Amino acid sequence: MAERCAVVGIGQTKLSKCRDDVSMAGMCREAAQRALDDAEMTWKHIDAVVIGTAPDIFEGVMMPEIYLADALGAAGKPIMRVHTAGSVGGSTAVVASHLVQSRVHERVLTLAFEKQSEGDTNFAFSSGRSGGVGAGGYFAPHIRAYIERSGAPDYVGPMVAVKDRLNALKNPYAHLQIPDISIEMVLESPMVWAPIHRLESCPTSDGAVAMVLTNEAGGRRAARPPAWVHGTAVRTELGWFPGRDPVNPRAGQDCSADVYQQAGITNPRLELDLAEIYVPFSWYEPMWMENLGFASEGEGWKLTESGATSMEGDIPVNCSGGVLSSNPIGASGMLRFAEAALQVRGLAGAHQIDGARRALGHAYGGAAQYFAMWVVGSQML
Repeated sequence: MAERCAVVGIGQTKLSKCRDDVSMAGMCREAAQRALDDAEMTWKHIDAVVIGTAPDIFEGVMMPEIYLADALGAAGKPIMRVHTAGSVGGSTAVVASHLVQSRVHERVLTLAFEKQSEGDTNFAFSSGRSGGVGAGGYFAPHIRAYIERSGAPDYVGPMVAVKDRLNALKNPYAHLQIPDISIEMVLESPMVWAPIHRLESCPTSDGAVAMVLTNEAGGRRAARPPAWVHGTAVRTELGWFPGRDPVNPRAGQDCSADVYQQAGITNPRLELDLAEIYVPFSWYEPMWMENLGFASEGEGWKLTESGATSMEGDIPVNCSGGVLSSNPIGASGMLRFAEAALQVRGLAGAHQIDGARRALGHAYGGAAQYFAMWVVGSQML
């Protein structure tokens, strides 16, 4: 039987457009130290470190995990690097949880980061070639296909953009703070990739997030309420195989089905209290609501329109402000996992959902082909 795993420490850095007040290593150390402080631990308690970030080209630093060992204060400890495109933060947390569940280590610190101000994001997205259209250029056709298939009205995307930006006002770590955001402001912002307006798109952020994971004994004696890991899953599909549906990818469906089965969930909308999902462009909220089983195909946009995904709704989505408000790519997936854990620990602050007991953390990456998810709860499963 696998060892039970719990999140007992979480630390974030202040996400911003340019953290010119701190180095990449300093930014990561800041998040790691805050996670250790939350867990009431020091580096001497940590058995291993799992680091995740986007490809080296994003910052132009080769194998950053090597020099980060010294910078973090983790010299001499086993370090593993994970990379699965934009889903890497989620995949990194899953790998760390497996090290505990398999009894390889008792206490693992996992860290994900990105410092995009020190690189060129669009250059990296195009693999170092000129003329790249960026992530939005790739996903815009999928969004148009979803709108055409579902018959969703054109104001649904802006509704998501407004909801998440208003949620971000409650999160001191969120990058974008736009107190006067409105649907009209979103629609009047420049069209970047039709039908995606500028304010329906995520920012490029600098930031890091870290978590301390431990076994059942560590979770039971934690200084603060732990988040118990009820299930984890990752899935990948080729981005170009014939018949692939990038609007509703099979890998995402299979990944969510797996993690729900592990957690004993048969109706995610009824049995989960909230979800932190990877929404880099506003229309991906209704698209992922269908992919993750919260709504039937073609019905996801109705959840947004009805207010079900707001903080006052029956399935709140991205109470933290989500990727639309903070997007250090290599860390964005782990931020979703960490925010889900904060909610079930009751430590999410102003964006806390009262009585949250079970939550989904979700990440995706690449050509909507890499997926990582976990379900965490306030009680041990």
